[in-house]
Amino acid sequence: MNQIQKIFRIVDPSSLRVRLTIGIAAVSALGLGSLATWTSWKMQQFLINNYKTNIQQINQHLPYYVELYTEILPGENGLQKAINNLSTSHTYLWVKSPENQVLVQSDNLDKLPQKEISELINISEISMKPIVQQMGKSYFVMCGSTLTLGDQAVGTLFVVQDVTREQSMFLVIVQSLGIASIVTITIISVAIAFYIKRSLQPLRQLSQMTEVISIADLGQAQLYLDNAPSEVRELTQTYNMMLSRLFQSWEQERQFVSNVSHELRTPLTIVHGYLQSVLRRQNNLTEVQQEALATAASEAERTIRLLQDLLDLARADSGNLLFRLERCLLNDLVTEVVVMAKTYSDRQITIESTNQSITAKADYNRLKQVLLNLIDNAFKYSAPETSVTIKFYQQADQAIIEVCDQGYGIPLQHQSRIFERFYRIDEARTSSNGGCGLGLSIVKTLVEGMNGNVTVRSRLGEGSIFTIILSAYLPSSS
Repeated sequence: MNQIQKIFRIVDPSSLRVRLTIGIAAVSALGLGSLATWTSWKMQQFLINNYKTNIQQINQHLPYYVELYTEILPGENGLQKAINNLSTSHTYLWVKSPENQVLVQSDNLDKLPQKEISELINISEISMKPIVQQMGKSYFVMCGSTLTLGDQAVGTLFVVQDVTREQSMFLVIVQSLGIASIVTITIISVAIAFYIKRSLQPLRQLSQMTEVISIADLGQAQLYLDNAPSEVRELTQTYNMMLSRLFQSWEQERQFVSNVSHELRTPLTIVHGYLQSVLRRQNNLTEVQQEALATAASEAERTIRLLQDLLDLARADSGNLLFRLERCLLNDLVTEVVVMAKTYSDRQITIESTNQSITAKADYNRLKQVLLNLIDNAFKYSAPETSVTIKFYQQADQAIIEVCDQGYGIPLQHQSRIFERFYRIDEARTSSNGGCGLGLSIVKTLVEGMNGNVTVRSRLGEGSIFTIILSAYLPSSS
């Protein structure tokens, strides 16, 4: 399968290399084919015209020789003598009467095969202009004219010349010319393909260079190609200007998000504190007022979390999100996280692990934030009566944590994008749950900041498993 895919990549009909190769090869084939056809036609015309000229001369000179020999020899003897005199080893003559009877024929006609003689003699009408005709495996140039002696028409003169040998040689030459043309076209196509591949190499290098550029590299990314064509150099300069504009735009957006998040978080925290203080003194409040204040406090808390997430992402993008990697005992950390989660939810949370202590290289507080986000995500997207399970174990030099739910599941086409910022599968369901599409993005950013990796496995109707892989803290680790 891999070999087939590789072949399809090489002969991709939409690629510029394949299109140029096919186009130039087609033009070359058309040019060489036209040249070969024209050459073959001219060669045949030249060959046949020579014989036609000879036949026409015989046709013109025969009456003179007939008159000359009939003065010496009586009757048909003079005619026979004239025909034999003009005949050669490959030229045959005969005269037919108006009743289509053979009056005389050249003596060398008997040297031909009987079948060909019969076919030639049975020709009743023939063109006044020389034509080429095939009989069996033989080729003949033939023409005819009315033979007159004095003012009297004797009959029809048939002049035929055997050109089988020459025609066979011509066909061999044409065949050789065709094979040579095909070989030449093939060689030209291969040479063109290699030349085009080499000519497009700068574009391939440019594509490979831009492919590895990430957001973190935008500020320092500069594309440069040695010995590239002027068009490619212009394209490279355009890419560099585009990267510079993208970096400036990204920096402005990041700075804006960071400033807004920082400026809004403090006043919202104060507002949330006042709301909580008022709710604690709810004796003087009506039920409607209590409900309104509780809703405002909840929304304020949600907005503060959103701003904190945005601030963390902005710090991560700028490289200012610091991590303190140290030895973390996962047994204690998971227990603490479960206790915290149960303070704001009565959902059942199960811990599954071995009896041994499992340690990982991680930032304790950041990893706690990651697990709380994943547990909160599991609560939002699973039924209230289902439980959430946290598993952690060690595998070789890796410490692995799994957060499992029995929720709705994630469609396969969305699983590769759920860690993107603000990406939400079901807009209506996410909004009702209070999600903003940043939780899993924060999880991915924090886990990768601890040199780890996070993945998801999910089936619709069966739930999801989020797996965090960190480096285990082995006894030999410093």
